[in-house]
Amino acid sequence: MTLALGCIADDYTGASDLANTLTRAGLRTVQTIGVPADDLALPEVDAVVVSLKSRSIEAGLAVTRSRAAEKWLRGRGASHVLFKICSTFDSTDAGNIGPVMDALREDCGEAIVLVTPAFPETGRTVYQGNLFVGAVPLNESPLKDHPLNPMHDSNLVRVLARQSRTSVGLVDLATVTRGVDAVRLRLSDLAAKGIGAAVIDAVFDRDLETIGLVAGSHRLSVGASGIGLGLARALVSSGKVKSSATNAEAGAPVGGPAACLAGSCSQATLQQMANAERVMPVLHLDPTRIFTDKDEAQRALAWAKPRLADGPLLIASSATPEAVAAVQARYGRDAAGHAIEQTMADIADGLVQSGVRRLVVAGGETSGAVVDRLKIPGFLVGAEIAAGVPVLRAVGAKESAKESAMLLALKSGNFGGPEFFTDALRLMR
Repeated sequence: MTLALGCIADDYTGASDLANTLTRAGLRTVQTIGVPADDLALPEVDAVVVSLKSRSIEAGLAVTRSRAAEKWLRGRGASHVLFKICSTFDSTDAGNIGPVMDALREDCGEAIVLVTPAFPETGRTVYQGNLFVGAVPLNESPLKDHPLNPMHDSNLVRVLARQSRTSVGLVDLATVTRGVDAVRLRLSDLAAKGIGAAVIDAVFDRDLETIGLVAGSHRLSVGASGIGLGLARALVSSGKVKSSATNAEAGAPVGGPAACLAGSCSQATLQQMANAERVMPVLHLDPTRIFTDKDEAQRALAWAKPRLADGPLLIASSATPEAVAAVQARYGRDAAGHAIEQTMADIADGLVQSGVRRLVVAGGETSGAVVDRLKIPGFLVGAEIAAGVPVLRAVGAKESAKESAMLLALKSGNFGGPEFFTDALRLMR
């Protein structure tokens, strides 16, 4: 296998988003969970997205895992590696975006790295280094209230500089609109001043194409799926990759029971849950009971099992930001997140053992915990359910899931339309 593009994603739903974007752009793509084992059989592909659950862990551990992923990708011929982050730049002042970027830049010997979470198609744009969600700066949007990585500064030059050992510069929109040569000249000027990373503006889709052409000539870039789209289009337009259609095998019907799990507290997911209640039974878990009742997962499974034969159902640990804040204040942010994620993973495992073969999961951390528990090493990427969310066909799942094929959808909390759960199940037959 000789890869045209290697990618390292810092969470599983973000990896699915990127894999979906690359597939739509014509690249044959596989998403793996962690660095693949040497004996994992992968089809011949153009791109591999290595999914890591590294966004909110200790920075040193995130660096170690990311370095291992880069080494695997370089060993398969990837001359360019994209470190895929969230389009809302989810991180704290301690990282993990800056520390991982610094380590990967050091390993590949790159003088300067382009950085942008922009993806205009999903309403994420960067102007004068500031990240916008729709028409408002990030720090004024509902996304500022992320339970693990709240973002209260929209200026990414400042945010990244607080995390990184290198100086951070800006390539502004005026430079981007002048084209590839102007961007390259700006990067050369910044690098000559000892600046090792440059946040680059992007407001329109055409900006991503310019960025992709420039980034592709470097060994490393950092950003969301928008820069992945630019890189993919550059590979196809240059003839380095022959555009391919979506992998039909990934979405082939599997039948059997279906279930949905929701762990995100985003406004989008809360609305999607409310709409789902009109068409399927929904169980709302009490986050406090997860700490006080060790049998909460078994209670949820006892509720679910007799209902599986009648159609899809949804189990949710999601709650309003205020309710989440109360639980975090009482038990601690990390402890609260871990306990809820592991309970949802216990429920997912129990559902799969009960015959569920179509599983929809909302929330990045919840998705990571679920996939880890099911020990699924990789996915084939299928049809798009919503922007950034494809149907995924499990490759090499653990024993309890090997009796037949399994389809999943892993959704970042803010993704998808109001009817996301029913939209997903309609494609996951």
